[in-house]
Amino acid sequence: MRSEDERRLSRRRFLQYLAASPLLSGVVRGDAWGAEAAPADLHALITDPGQALNVFDFEPVARHVLPPAHWGYLATGVYDDATRAEYHAAYRPNRLRPPRLVDVSRIQAGVEQFGQPWDTPIALAPAGSQKAFHSEGEIAVAKAARARGHLQILSSVTNSSVEDVTAARGAPIWYQLYPTSRWDITQKLVRRAENAGCPVVVLTVDLTVAPGRETVKRWARLDERDCSQCHGSGPDAFFERRPMYDGTGIKSMEEFAALSLTWPFIERLKAETSMRVVIKGIATREDAVRCLEHGADGIIVSNHGGRAEESGMATIDSLPEVVAAVDGRVPVLVDGGIRRGSDVYKALALGADAVCIGRPYLWGLGAFGQPGVDRVLALLRAELEDLMSQMGTPAIADIGPDAVVV
Repeated sequence: MRSEDERRLSRRRFLQYLAASPLLSGVVRGDAWGAEAAPADLHALITDPGQALNVFDFEPVARHVLPPAHWGYLATGVYDDATRAEYHAAYRPNRLRPPRLVDVSRIQAGVEQFGQPWDTPIALAPAGSQKAFHSEGEIAVAKAARARGHLQILSSVTNSSVEDVTAARGAPIWYQLYPTSRWDITQKLVRRAENAGCPVVVLTVDLTVAPGRETVKRWARLDERDCSQCHGSGPDAFFERRPMYDGTGIKSMEEFAALSLTWPFIERLKAETSMRVVIKGIATREDAVRCLEHGADGIIVSNHGGRAEESGMATIDSLPEVVAAVDGRVPVLVDGGIRRGSDVYKALALGADAVCIGRPYLWGLGAFGQPGVDRVLALLRAELEDLMSQMGTPAIADIGPDAVVV
Protein backbone atom coordinates (compact mmCIF):
# COMPACT_ATOMS: atom_id res chain seq x y z
CA MET A 1 0.00 0.00 0.00
CA ARG A 2 1.05 3.56 -0.65
CA SER A 3 2.01 5.74 2.28
CA GLU A 4 -0.06 8.76 3.29
CA ASP A 5 2.64 11.05 1.86
CA GLU A 6 2.49 9.24 -1.49
CA ARG A 7 -1.30 9.51 -1.60
CA ARG A 8 -1.11 13.21 -0.75
CA LEU A 9 1.46 13.78 -3.50
CA SER A 10 -0.65 11.90 -6.03
CA ARG A 11 -3.72 13.89 -5.08
CA ARG A 12 -1.84 17.16 -5.37
CA ARG A 13 -0.50 16.25 -8.82
CA PHE A 14 -3.98 15.27 -9.96
CA LEU A 15 -5.45 18.56 -8.74
CA GLN A 16 -2.65 20.51 -10.42
CA TYR A 17 -3.38 18.61 -13.63
CA LEU A 18 -7.04 19.62 -13.37
CA ALA A 19 -6.09 23.22 -12.66
CA ALA A 20 -3.99 23.34 -15.83
CA SER A 21 -6.56 21.52 -17.95
CA PRO A 22 -8.17 23.48 -20.80
CA LEU A 23 -11.51 22.07 -19.63
CA LEU A 24 -11.24 24.13 -16.46
CA SER A 25 -9.24 27.06 -17.80
CA GLY A 26 -12.17 29.45 -17.60
CA VAL A 27 -12.68 28.52 -13.96
CA VAL A 28 -9.27 28.30 -12.37
CA ARG A 29 -6.68 29.51 -14.84
CA GLY A 30 -5.34 32.87 -13.87
CA ASP A 31 -5.50 35.10 -16.92
CA ALA A 32 -6.81 33.28 -19.97
CA TRP A 33 -6.35 36.39 -22.13
CA GLY A 34 -2.68 35.49 -22.46
CA ALA A 35 -3.26 31.90 -23.58
CA GLU A 36 -2.24 32.71 -27.14
CA ALA A 37 0.83 34.63 -26.02
CA ALA A 38 2.28 32.62 -23.13
CA PRO A 39 3.25 28.94 -23.13
CA ALA A 40 1.24 26.43 -21.13
CA ASP A 41 4.08 23.90 -21.19
CA LEU A 42 6.12 24.30 -18.00
CA HIS A 43 9.27 23.31 -19.90
CA ALA A 44 8.79 26.37 -22.13
CA LEU A 45 8.52 28.90 -19.30
CA ILE A 46 11.00 31.73 -19.25
CA THR A 47 13.74 31.42 -16.64
CA ASP A 48 14.96 35.01 -16.76
CA PRO A 49 12.98 38.29 -17.06
CA GLY A 50 15.05 39.29 -20.07
CA GLN A 51 13.62 36.38 -22.04
CA ALA A 52 10.08 37.78 -21.86
CA LEU A 53 8.66 38.96 -25.18
CA ASN A 54 5.57 40.47 -23.57
CA VAL A 55 3.92 40.67 -20.17
CA PHE A 56 1.97 37.46 -20.75
CA ASP A 57 5.21 35.49 -20.45
CA PHE A 58 5.27 36.23 -16.72
CA GLU A 59 1.77 34.91 -15.98
CA PRO A 60 2.47 31.16 -16.26
CA VAL A 61 5.74 31.53 -14.34
CA ALA A 62 3.98 33.25 -11.45
CA ARG A 63 1.21 30.65 -11.59
CA HIS A 64 3.82 27.90 -11.40
CA VAL A 65 5.93 29.27 -8.53
CA LEU A 66 3.30 30.82 -6.25
CA PRO A 67 1.44 28.78 -3.63
CA PRO A 68 -2.01 27.85 -4.99
CA ALA A 69 -3.96 30.06 -2.57
CA HIS A 70 -1.76 33.04 -3.36
CA TRP A 71 -2.12 32.52 -7.09
CA GLY A 72 -5.88 32.24 -6.67
CA TYR A 73 -5.95 35.55 -4.82
CA LEU A 74 -4.11 37.22 -7.69
CA ALA A 75 -6.15 35.59 -10.46
CA THR A 76 -9.65 35.75 -9.06
CA GLY A 77 -12.58 37.78 -10.25
CA VAL A 78 -16.06 37.34 -8.77
CA TYR A 79 -18.57 34.56 -9.39
CA ASP A 80 -18.00 33.40 -13.01
CA ASP A 81 -15.11 35.85 -13.51
CA ALA A 82 -17.04 37.23 -16.48
CA THR A 83 -16.18 40.88 -15.80
CA ARG A 84 -12.51 40.08 -15.32
CA ALA A 85 -12.45 38.06 -18.54
CA GLU A 86 -14.07 40.93 -20.43
CA TYR A 87 -11.44 43.47 -19.44
CA HIS A 88 -8.69 42.79 -21.94
CA ALA A 89 -10.94 41.42 -24.67
CA ALA A 90 -12.85 44.72 -24.72
CA TYR A 91 -9.79 46.56 -26.04
CA ARG A 92 -9.65 44.55 -29.25
CA PRO A 93 -12.67 46.04 -31.09
CA ASN A 94 -11.13 49.51 -30.75
CA ARG A 95 -9.09 49.82 -33.94
CA LEU A 96 -6.47 52.45 -34.70
CA ARG A 97 -6.18 54.87 -37.64
CA PRO A 98 -2.47 55.40 -38.38
CA PRO A 99 -1.49 58.56 -40.29
CA ARG A 100 1.67 58.70 -42.42
CA LEU A 101 4.61 61.06 -43.04
CA VAL A 102 4.86 62.47 -39.52
CA ASP A 103 8.18 63.30 -37.87
CA VAL A 104 8.55 60.78 -35.04
CA SER A 105 12.31 61.05 -34.60
CA ARG A 106 11.79 62.00 -30.95
CA ILE A 107 9.19 60.26 -28.83
CA GLN A 108 8.17 61.90 -25.55
CA ALA A 109 5.96 59.69 -23.39
CA GLY A 110 6.02 61.84 -20.25
CA VAL A 111 2.92 63.19 -18.51
CA GLU A 112 2.10 65.45 -15.59
CA GLN A 113 -0.39 64.83 -12.80
CA PHE A 114 -1.20 67.59 -10.30
CA GLY A 115 2.02 69.39 -11.16
CA GLN A 116 4.22 66.29 -10.77
CA PRO A 117 5.98 65.07 -13.94
CA TRP A 118 6.21 61.35 -14.69
CA ASP A 119 8.26 59.63 -17.35
CA THR A 120 5.29 57.60 -18.54
CA PRO A 121 1.48 57.58 -18.36
CA ILE A 122 1.59 54.02 -16.97
CA ALA A 123 1.01 54.04 -13.20
CA LEU A 124 1.13 51.11 -10.79
CA ALA A 125 -2.35 50.46 -9.43
CA PRO A 126 -2.82 49.72 -5.74
CA ALA A 127 -2.78 46.02 -4.93
CA GLY A 128 -2.88 44.58 -1.44
CA SER A 129 -0.83 41.86 0.23
CA GLN A 130 2.08 41.92 -2.21
CA LYS A 131 4.30 39.84 0.07
CA ALA A 132 1.99 36.98 -0.89
CA PHE A 133 3.71 37.15 -4.29
CA HIS A 134 7.30 37.88 -3.24
CA SER A 135 9.09 38.35 0.06
CA GLU A 136 9.99 41.98 -0.75
CA GLY A 137 6.45 42.84 -1.83
CA GLU A 138 5.71 46.52 -2.29
CA ILE A 139 9.35 47.47 -1.66
CA ALA A 140 10.48 45.56 -4.76
CA VAL A 141 7.72 47.25 -6.75
CA ALA A 142 8.75 50.67 -5.45
CA LYS A 143 12.36 50.11 -6.50
CA ALA A 144 11.26 49.13 -10.01
CA ALA A 145 8.95 52.15 -10.19
CA ARG A 146 11.85 54.36 -9.12
CA ALA A 147 14.16 52.94 -11.79
CA ARG A 148 11.56 53.45 -14.54
CA GLY A 149 9.97 56.73 -13.42
CA HIS A 150 6.46 55.42 -12.74
CA LEU A 151 3.82 56.69 -10.36
CA GLN A 152 3.05 54.13 -7.65
CA ILE A 153 -0.24 53.98 -5.77
CA LEU A 154 0.01 52.13 -2.44
CA SER A 155 -2.86 50.02 -1.15
CA SER A 156 -4.39 50.49 2.30
CA VAL A 157 -3.94 46.75 2.86
CA THR A 158 -0.26 46.82 1.96
CA ASN A 159 2.22 44.51 3.70
CA SER A 160 4.71 47.40 3.88
CA SER A 161 4.30 50.79 5.52
CA VAL A 162 3.77 53.97 3.55
CA GLU A 163 6.99 55.33 5.05
CA ASP A 164 9.09 52.37 3.88
CA VAL A 165 7.54 52.31 0.40
CA THR A 166 8.03 56.06 -0.03
CA ALA A 167 11.67 55.71 0.95
CA ALA A 168 12.16 52.86 -1.52
CA ARG A 169 10.39 54.80 -4.28
CA GLY A 170 12.48 57.89 -3.61
CA ALA A 171 9.59 60.17 -4.57
CA PRO A 172 6.05 60.84 -3.37
CA ILE A 173 3.54 58.05 -3.91
CA TRP A 174 -0.23 58.18 -3.90
CA TYR A 175 -2.11 56.48 -1.07
CA GLN A 176 -5.21 54.40 -1.70
CA LEU A 177 -7.82 54.56 1.06
CA TYR A 178 -10.54 52.07 1.92
CA PRO A 179 -13.24 53.85 3.93
CA THR A 180 -14.29 52.08 7.11
CA SER A 181 -17.31 52.24 9.38
CA ARG A 182 -15.35 54.42 11.85
CA TRP A 183 -14.28 57.93 10.93
CA ASP A 184 -11.46 57.92 13.49
CA ILE A 185 -9.76 55.07 11.59
CA THR A 186 -9.98 57.09 8.38
CA GLN A 187 -8.49 60.11 10.13
CA LYS A 188 -5.49 58.13 11.36
CA LEU A 189 -4.82 56.56 7.95
CA VAL A 190 -5.09 59.90 6.17
CA ARG A 191 -2.90 61.70 8.66
CA ARG A 192 -0.21 59.04 8.37
CA ALA A 193 -0.22 59.15 4.56
CA GLU A 194 -0.09 62.94 4.60
CA ASN A 195 2.82 62.95 7.07
CA ALA A 196 4.66 60.52 4.78
CA GLY A 197 4.46 63.08 1.98
CA CYS A 198 1.70 61.57 -0.14
CA PRO A 199 0.21 64.34 -2.33
CA VAL A 200 -2.90 62.37 -3.31
CA VAL A 201 -5.33 60.09 -1.47
CA VAL A 202 -7.26 57.68 -3.70
CA LEU A 203 -10.63 56.92 -2.13
CA THR A 204 -11.90 53.54 -3.33
CA VAL A 205 -15.69 53.32 -3.52
CA ASP A 206 -16.41 50.13 -5.46
CA LEU A 207 -15.86 47.51 -2.75
CA THR A 208 -18.42 48.04 -0.01
CA VAL A 209 -19.13 44.33 0.58
CA ALA A 210 -17.06 41.16 0.31
CA PRO A 211 -17.81 39.82 -3.20
CA GLY A 212 -18.21 36.17 -4.18
CA ARG A 213 -14.67 35.37 -5.28
CA GLU A 214 -15.03 31.73 -6.23
CA THR A 215 -11.78 31.27 -8.13
CA VAL A 216 -9.60 32.03 -5.11
CA LYS A 217 -11.59 29.48 -3.11
CA ARG A 218 -11.07 26.83 -5.78
CA TRP A 219 -7.33 27.42 -5.83
CA ALA A 220 -7.19 27.41 -2.04
CA ARG A 221 -8.46 23.82 -2.13
CA LEU A 222 -5.20 22.87 -3.86
CA ASP A 223 -3.12 24.41 -1.08
CA GLU A 224 -2.16 21.95 1.64
CA ARG A 225 -0.17 24.41 3.76
CA ASP A 226 -1.30 25.56 7.18
CA CYS A 227 -2.21 29.11 6.20
CA SER A 228 -2.77 30.19 9.79
CA GLN A 229 1.00 30.11 10.34
CA CYS A 230 1.31 33.25 8.19
CA HIS A 231 -2.15 34.75 8.37
CA GLY A 232 -2.95 34.02 11.99
CA SER A 233 -6.45 33.33 13.25
CA GLY A 234 -9.18 35.24 14.97
CA PRO A 235 -11.26 38.32 14.05
CA ASP A 236 -8.32 40.75 13.83
CA ALA A 237 -5.86 38.43 12.07
CA PHE A 238 -6.45 40.21 8.74
CA PHE A 239 -4.79 43.36 10.09
CA GLU A 240 -1.78 41.75 11.77
CA ARG A 241 0.32 41.79 8.57
CA ARG A 242 -0.98 45.15 7.35
CA PRO A 243 1.04 47.84 9.11
CA MET A 244 -1.07 50.79 8.02
CA TYR A 245 -3.66 49.71 10.57
CA ASP A 246 -1.23 49.70 13.47
CA GLY A 247 -2.54 52.07 16.11
CA THR A 248 -5.91 52.63 14.42
CA GLY A 249 -7.82 50.52 16.90
CA ILE A 250 -9.61 48.53 14.22
CA LYS A 251 -10.81 45.25 15.67
CA SER A 252 -12.85 43.37 13.08
CA MET A 253 -13.73 42.98 9.43
CA GLU A 254 -17.15 44.39 10.28
CA GLU A 255 -15.48 47.70 11.12
CA PHE A 256 -13.51 47.50 7.86
CA ALA A 257 -16.71 47.49 5.79
CA ALA A 258 -18.25 50.87 4.93
CA LEU A 259 -21.81 49.88 4.13
CA SER A 260 -23.19 53.35 4.82
CA LEU A 261 -20.74 55.19 2.53
CA THR A 262 -22.43 58.06 0.67
CA TRP A 263 -21.37 61.06 -1.42
CA PRO A 264 -20.92 63.57 1.45
CA PHE A 265 -17.97 61.43 2.60
CA ILE A 266 -15.91 63.04 -0.19
CA GLU A 267 -16.47 66.51 1.21
CA ARG A 268 -15.68 65.32 4.71
CA LEU A 269 -12.45 63.74 3.47
CA LYS A 270 -11.42 66.89 1.61
CA ALA A 271 -11.99 68.93 4.77
CA GLU A 272 -9.75 66.52 6.68
CA THR A 273 -6.66 66.66 4.46
CA SER A 274 -4.56 68.89 2.26
CA MET A 275 -3.98 65.97 -0.13
CA ARG A 276 -5.79 65.88 -3.44
CA VAL A 277 -8.76 63.50 -3.35
CA VAL A 278 -9.16 61.13 -6.30
CA ILE A 279 -12.15 58.79 -6.44
CA LYS A 280 -11.43 55.24 -7.64
CA GLY A 281 -14.21 52.92 -8.75
CA ILE A 282 -16.35 55.16 -10.99
CA ALA A 283 -18.00 53.56 -14.03
CA THR A 284 -20.88 55.86 -15.09
CA ARG A 285 -21.38 59.42 -16.27
CA GLU A 286 -23.87 60.07 -13.46
CA ASP A 287 -21.35 59.17 -10.77
CA ALA A 288 -18.63 61.16 -12.52
CA VAL A 289 -20.85 64.24 -12.29
CA ARG A 290 -21.51 63.55 -8.59
CA CYS A 291 -17.77 63.30 -7.98
CA LEU A 292 -17.32 66.80 -9.36
CA GLU A 293 -20.30 68.15 -7.43
CA HIS A 294 -18.74 66.92 -4.18
CA GLY A 295 -15.29 68.34 -4.91
CA ALA A 296 -13.27 65.37 -6.21
CA ASP A 297 -9.92 66.34 -7.71
CA GLY A 298 -9.73 63.35 -10.04
CA ILE A 299 -11.35 60.05 -11.03
CA ILE A 300 -10.10 56.54 -11.70
CA VAL A 301 -12.46 54.52 -13.87
CA SER A 302 -12.26 51.11 -12.22
CA ASN A 303 -14.08 48.18 -10.74
CA HIS A 304 -11.18 46.52 -8.98
CA GLY A 305 -9.93 44.56 -11.98
CA GLY A 306 -13.18 42.60 -12.11
CA ARG A 307 -12.88 41.77 -8.41
CA ALA A 308 -15.66 44.03 -7.13
CA GLU A 309 -18.90 43.11 -8.87
CA GLU A 310 -20.09 41.00 -11.79
CA SER A 311 -21.31 43.83 -14.01
CA GLY A 312 -19.88 42.34 -17.19
CA MET A 313 -18.71 45.85 -18.13
CA ALA A 314 -15.09 46.51 -19.03
CA THR A 315 -13.66 49.82 -17.88
CA ILE A 316 -12.51 50.74 -21.41
CA ASP A 317 -16.22 50.71 -22.32
CA SER A 318 -17.09 52.91 -19.34
CA LEU A 319 -14.25 55.37 -19.99
CA PRO A 320 -15.82 57.48 -22.81
CA GLU A 321 -18.95 58.42 -20.88
CA VAL A 322 -16.93 59.36 -17.80
CA VAL A 323 -14.53 61.45 -19.89
CA ALA A 324 -17.46 63.21 -21.56
CA ALA A 325 -19.09 63.99 -18.21
CA VAL A 326 -15.87 65.35 -16.71
CA ASP A 327 -15.10 67.42 -19.83
CA GLY A 328 -11.50 68.11 -18.85
CA ARG A 329 -12.26 69.59 -15.44
CA VAL A 330 -10.24 66.98 -13.51
CA PRO A 331 -7.85 64.20 -14.54
CA VAL A 332 -9.37 60.84 -15.48
CA LEU A 333 -7.35 57.64 -15.16
CA VAL A 334 -8.43 54.11 -16.02
CA ASP A 335 -7.37 50.62 -14.94
CA GLY A 336 -8.39 47.10 -15.85
CA GLY A 337 -7.24 44.74 -18.59
CA ILE A 338 -4.25 46.72 -19.83
CA ARG A 339 -1.77 44.17 -21.12
CA ARG A 340 -0.19 45.83 -24.17
CA GLY A 341 1.17 49.19 -25.20
CA SER A 342 -1.71 49.31 -27.68
CA ASP A 343 -4.15 49.08 -24.75
CA VAL A 344 -2.44 52.06 -23.13
CA TYR A 345 -2.61 53.98 -26.39
CA LYS A 346 -6.31 53.23 -26.92
CA ALA A 347 -7.18 54.32 -23.39
CA LEU A 348 -5.32 57.60 -23.90
CA ALA A 349 -7.05 58.10 -27.27
CA LEU A 350 -10.43 57.62 -25.61
CA GLY A 351 -9.67 60.39 -23.14
CA ALA A 352 -7.73 58.94 -20.22
CA ASP A 353 -4.95 61.14 -18.84
CA ALA A 354 -3.07 58.06 -17.61
CA VAL A 355 -3.61 54.36 -17.03
CA CYS A 356 -3.00 52.03 -14.10
CA ILE A 357 -1.80 48.45 -14.38
CA GLY A 358 -2.25 45.77 -11.75
CA ARG A 359 -1.96 42.08 -12.56
CA PRO A 360 0.91 42.41 -15.10
CA TYR A 361 3.36 43.88 -12.61
CA LEU A 362 2.20 41.37 -9.99
CA TRP A 363 2.93 38.55 -12.44
CA GLY A 364 6.43 39.98 -12.77
CA LEU A 365 6.76 40.32 -9.00
CA GLY A 366 5.58 36.78 -8.36
CA ALA A 367 7.77 35.32 -11.07
CA PHE A 368 11.09 37.13 -10.43
CA GLY A 369 10.71 39.86 -7.82
CA GLN A 370 11.96 43.36 -8.63
CA PRO A 371 13.65 42.33 -11.92
CA GLY A 372 10.32 40.90 -13.08
CA VAL A 373 8.45 44.12 -12.29
CA ASP A 374 11.17 46.14 -14.00
CA ARG A 375 10.91 44.04 -17.17
CA VAL A 376 7.11 44.30 -17.26
CA LEU A 377 7.36 48.10 -17.07
CA ALA A 378 10.07 48.20 -19.72
CA LEU A 379 8.04 46.05 -22.11
CA LEU A 380 4.86 48.08 -21.78
CA ARG A 381 6.69 51.37 -22.20
CA ALA A 382 8.59 50.10 -25.25
CA GLU A 383 5.35 48.89 -26.83
CA LEU A 384 3.65 52.23 -26.15
CA GLU A 385 6.51 54.25 -27.61
CA ASP A 386 6.68 51.97 -30.67
CA LEU A 387 2.97 52.52 -31.25
CA MET A 388 3.32 56.27 -30.77
CA SER A 389 5.82 56.18 -33.64
CA GLN A 390 3.56 54.02 -35.80
CA MET A 391 0.62 56.34 -35.12
CA GLY A 392 2.45 59.58 -35.84
CA THR A 393 2.00 60.93 -32.32
CA PRO A 394 5.42 61.84 -30.92
CA ALA A 395 3.99 63.18 -27.64
CA ILE A 396 1.20 61.98 -25.35
CA ALA A 397 -0.67 65.23 -25.98
CA ASP A 398 -0.84 64.35 -29.68
CA ILE A 399 -2.96 61.26 -28.99
CA GLY A 400 -6.62 62.11 -29.55
CA PRO A 401 -10.01 60.57 -30.36
CA ASP A 402 -9.36 60.66 -34.10
CA ALA A 403 -6.75 57.94 -33.62
CA VAL A 404 -9.27 55.26 -32.68
CA VAL A 405 -12.34 53.74 -34.31
CA VAL A 406 -14.75 52.47 -31.69
